[in-house]
Amino acid sequence: TKFPNGMEYARQTDIGKAACTGDWLFYIQSDEVVHEKYLPEIKQRCADHMHNVEVEGFLFRYLHFWGDYDHVVVSHALYPREIRIIRNDQEIHSWRDAQSFRRIPGFDNVSYYQRSGTRKLNVIALDACVYHYGFVRPPRLMQKKRKNHNTNYRGQESTTRLFGQAGSDFDYGDLSKLTLFEGTHPAVMKGFIRNFSWRDQLHYTAVKGAAKNKHEKLKYRVLTFFEQNVFGGRQLFGFKNYKVLKKLKSGYAREKRSLTALS
Repeated sequence: TKFPNGMEYARQTDIGKAACTGDWLFYIQSDEVVHEKYLPEIKQRCADHMHNVEVEGFLFRYLHFWGDYDHVVVSHALYPREIRIIRNDQEIHSWRDAQSFRRIPGFDNVSYYQRSGTRKLNVIALDACVYHYGFVRPPRLMQKKRKNHNTNYRGQESTTRLFGQAGSDFDYGDLSKLTLFEGTHPAVMKGFIRNFSWRDQLHYTAVKGAAKNKHEKLKYRVLTFFEQNVFGGRQLFGFKNYKVLKKLKSGYAREKRSLTALS
């Protein structure tokens, strides 16, 4: 009750952050993985800007896998990039529901959604991806995750109302409409991929009358079309809690390429 709307996630992140030492802090959520091929680039960029206090963090692109390990969602409905390395600074705190970070001087350690008196971090865009596997799990476990998630944000009453008539299995929809991933996965994912066992519960063709997931709805399909085909991958009206340093944005132009090519 003290930390509603997902703020408990941010509070727990700050607890972990306060225990960290070192110059840079690498924040990885439990359903995220960084491919080992990016580690030399990450390490070098951190070293290059160790003493450049203008740089407060580093920005990563995102690959959002959906349903299985072969498909990714490229959509306005999901964030295309986020801060995952921050400078070890006491004024930098986890923000909102722990998706991102902000500089919050004199923070009360309670109001994680506050904007007044805060500012976005100055960051550099890395030529590196975070592989997000939060939507890759058996349909029954995915539905359980959605219920727990809704409870943490909106309370048990809301969850009972929304999921009272819902089935026990989540429907991932038509995967054939998603982007096919043709790259390699991080080495640490080999065991998870080997144990993939719910292919027969997924749909690789259209399903008549199926409920539409957020990225399948017309509004997001139209926005995504213009973003990918007219604006070079730049998200319109999206959540952007960072400021890319213009004079240091060599990696930022590269991130406008298709996520398929980047994979």
